Amino acid sequence: MIEILIPSLILTVLAYLFGSLSSAIILCRIAGLPDPRTEGSGNPGATNVKRIAGSKLAALVLVIDIVKGSLPVLLAVLLGLSETWLALVALAAFLGHLYPIFFQFQGGKGVATALGGFIVLSPLLTVAVVSTWVMTFIVTRISS
Repeated sequence: MIEILIPSLILTVLAYLFGSLSSAIILCRIAGLPDPRTEGSGNPGATNVKRIAGSKLAALVLVIDIVKGSLPVLLAVLLGLSETWLALVALAAFLGHLYPIFFQFQGGKGVATALGGFIVLSPLLTVAVVSTWVMTFIVTRISS
């Protein structure tokens, strides 16, 4: 039991810390752009980065945020952790994005990070959810 518990707890903490790395804030700093928490909608996510910096940087933020959710869960799968631990690891990455320790707990909405976790946890459900979002976006033209 303890042989599984300690690695599971460590991975969960690491997932939170990984989720706490705000790609929107970091990439905007690197590009010499304003903090997305103080511009546009005030949300440090891909949609707001698109408003501030354009589609290319926003796409990079989106990909990194998806990886933040998927990579820890994929690692948990490879380590053979139980479904409960897989869900906890995904939740930790998501909470890290929402409440990042490295950025005064001011994070984004977590949509892309949650999507990354769901891609690994349930690919078919992810396809259904993304399809629904795409159809809603086509009708409303509203992304967030």
